[in-house]
Amino acid sequence: MAKGQEDDRFERNEESGAPREKQLHFIEQIIADDAKSGKFGGRVHTRFPPEPNGYLHIGHAKSICLNYAMATENNGLFNLRFDDTNPAKEETEYVESILADVRWLGADWQDRLCFASDYFQQMYDYAVDLIKKGKAYVCDMTAEEMSAARGTATEPGTPSPWRDRSVEENLDLFARMKAGEFPDGSKTLRAKIDMASPNFNMRDPVMYRIVNAEHHRTGSVWKIYPMYDWAHGLEDSIEGITHSICTLEFENHRPLYDWFLDQLGVYHPQQIEFARLNLTYTVMSKRKLLELVRGNYVSGWDDPRMPTICGLRRRGYTPESIRAFCKVIGVAKFNSTIDVTVLENAVREDLNKKALRRMGVLRPLKLVIDNYPEGETELLDAVNNPENPDDGVRQIPFSRVLYIERDDFMEDAPKKYFRLSPGREVRLRYAYFVTCDSCVKDKDGNVVEVHCHYDPATRGGDSPDGRKVRGTIHWVSAAHARNAEVRLYDRLFSVENPDSASNPLDYKDYLNPESLEIISDAKVEPCLAGEAAPAAAHFQFERIGYFYPDADSTADRPVFNRTVSLKDTWAKVAQKG
Repeated sequence: MAKGQEDDRFERNEESGAPREKQLHFIEQIIADDAKSGKFGGRVHTRFPPEPNGYLHIGHAKSICLNYAMATENNGLFNLRFDDTNPAKEETEYVESILADVRWLGADWQDRLCFASDYFQQMYDYAVDLIKKGKAYVCDMTAEEMSAARGTATEPGTPSPWRDRSVEENLDLFARMKAGEFPDGSKTLRAKIDMASPNFNMRDPVMYRIVNAEHHRTGSVWKIYPMYDWAHGLEDSIEGITHSICTLEFENHRPLYDWFLDQLGVYHPQQIEFARLNLTYTVMSKRKLLELVRGNYVSGWDDPRMPTICGLRRRGYTPESIRAFCKVIGVAKFNSTIDVTVLENAVREDLNKKALRRMGVLRPLKLVIDNYPEGETELLDAVNNPENPDDGVRQIPFSRVLYIERDDFMEDAPKKYFRLSPGREVRLRYAYFVTCDSCVKDKDGNVVEVHCHYDPATRGGDSPDGRKVRGTIHWVSAAHARNAEVRLYDRLFSVENPDSASNPLDYKDYLNPESLEIISDAKVEPCLAGEAAPAAAHFQFERIGYFYPDADSTADRPVFNRTVSLKDTWAKVAQKG
């Protein structure tokens, strides 16, 4: 165990703080039982096997965190393996993005970066072995014909007319398939299992298909490519994986996984399935995420509204918050949908501890302190993070003319409005008590300027005579404020389950029209702009939310993305509804 790292076998009792043995989820229990029985020689070796045909999303993060945790908690090994068996859909761009995402989440594959394409020759040789054993054959049926002959839940499938080809003919045809003699779709290699099996995956599944396309790693060397079900188990076997952890949709594929390995007589890992992650207000299908990107419904894979890992990273989510979220939701055997507020609360909790506090005014309204000396500026101490005293304090400039939030002033305020209104006194954060005297309006009747007087005895925000004020508002000095663009991101969809089959509309019809608001004239503290501004630091704009500098940000024109609001505003909307 690394120095300073807690023993993952124990958790703390909430009342006493004493360590206690934690409750294992079912995969942890399987691994613990295997270790106890000596299965796999006590080894634990897991892998994360993405197909490089898109960008990873938060559901993949759950799998990454689970597989990596199972390895590290048991002093085992973890592989990152690309299942690059479909050249028509795979690109180097996706490989590079996946590498960046897995690395950012903190999963370390060390020197075990693997590709299915590394094993193409071995897989081919294994297929030849099955043909020689009479367990595989070359079939000339089209995809449509195979589908029609597959049978139903109550009726067996119809055997292929080419099911009983001789071993010699199958070997010859398979070699010619590999050599590129036949066009796409004209032939496949199928396993000879059981066309009457109640499990459709066992009804002579396809092992190889002809694909005349350039592969991102092997170029045009191969003309045939293995299907996932054939490749998956072999990859695990070749790499010495012990526990092949998959999502539940592969549960019915496990008998085929086992059959291939048993027929070949090779090392046999154990496949274990768990429930995939589903989130409210989100779609997780790679195909649908690709539709959103290609249809310009979002700005790209890293759009901060997307559930992709790169989108969450650009929005300001931290790897710690995502790992904490994955730990909180746990590992189950049955599919369910997690409320997105669990993810939002995870990043709030993490950023509350580490995000520096700053003041930013999104919709500025000028405030003039009439009795403050003109041309004078003073520096006031402001706490960087009340959750972490080690972050110290900073000094912020204060002057006669400030900017406050437009919502922090109301001319005709109701009784329970505790912010600024005529005759009412409030506290300026870290500064003084001010009392509103009047306001100035434009020709359309809009308030454009508020005039106040301040109490010099309340410097720092406290009154020596003990009087209390109900409201505290934030501000920035007009003379020192820097202009910034602020992007207020919200949930991409307006309904909890946009992907539900019960919805009468297409999922894209439920896109939230208010998922992005761009404010181009926000005012922020001077330390957030210019050459001294941190390039990748998380901030809490006090009273507003958590923000993160966008990739578009420059020293002269900072751009901040809202990671998450301070509170769940959607809960309030639901209550009103």
